[in-house]
Amino acid sequence: MALIRSAGAPGLGDARRQSERMANTRGFEGLARAGLVARGVVYAIIGVLALKLALGDGGKATNQQGALRTIAHGSFGTTLLIVMAIGLAGYALWRLTRAALGHGAEQHDDTMDRVSALASGIAYAVLCVAAVKIVTGAHAGSGTPKKATGGVLDWTGGPVLVALAGAILIGVAGYQAYKGLAKKFLEDSKTGEMSRSVKRAFTALGVFGHVARAVVFALMGYGMIRAAIEYDPQKAVGLDGALRNLANASYGPWLLGLVAAGLVGFAAYSIADARYRKV
Repeated sequence: MALIRSAGAPGLGDARRQSERMANTRGFEGLARAGLVARGVVYAIIGVLALKLALGDGGKATNQQGALRTIAHGSFGTTLLIVMAIGLAGYALWRLTRAALGHGAEQHDDTMDRVSALASGIAYAVLCVAAVKIVTGAHAGSGTPKKATGGVLDWTGGPVLVALAGAILIGVAGYQAYKGLAKKFLEDSKTGEMSRSVKRAFTALGVFGHVARAVVFALMGYGMIRAAIEYDPQKAVGLDGALRNLANASYGPWLLGLVAAGLVGFAAYSIADARYRKV
């Protein structure tokens, strides 16, 4: 080990110190805040399209990759998608760094925060790759939850794994609901820099948005558990499928409209959080 280190290969301590220095730079902070804006734009598109669907105005249920394709098909689509890819990369890097270090320049994380950071970092890294593939014209390879679940169900113990994944998603939904209703998200933001009216609006958007995300995650988890119990991958749904299920339920347009408005609220919260987040 000593010979390896003397040859110039950095050890774990050196890597951690380099990560610490990077996490405290203005450029890294800028990437993190750009990532929050990018996340907000993605949820805004998903929410607006779902709201139009609820209103019968030609919208559709879509997921994060669908939102990126919507951007690509618009005016200046390629340019905007490149900007989005940079923002998503910044968000993923920030979250993965927080998972590794357990703190940022302004805040320390507990175990749950680090697990959440790891999961979101991986998810947004995958989304960033999808954005790059769309820009370059490569096949995005967006495997559906049904295909993925169908493959896992055929494994030994596959149904148990699928049910466990569903239970984890429901747990995430519960955490999102708790974070929203208990207003725990305010602990991550610089509320002392907000005026009273800004804090009131920011809090309302955060509560509404986190609860809407909780509903969607719970539906996704429920679908996976059903797929495991019934050995039917068609029961598994992603974010778009969860929104379609809401549309097809009793009082569907009302329920879908309420959740869609919540997702738009989460988008507005994310964009505002780019200004106030402790990074």
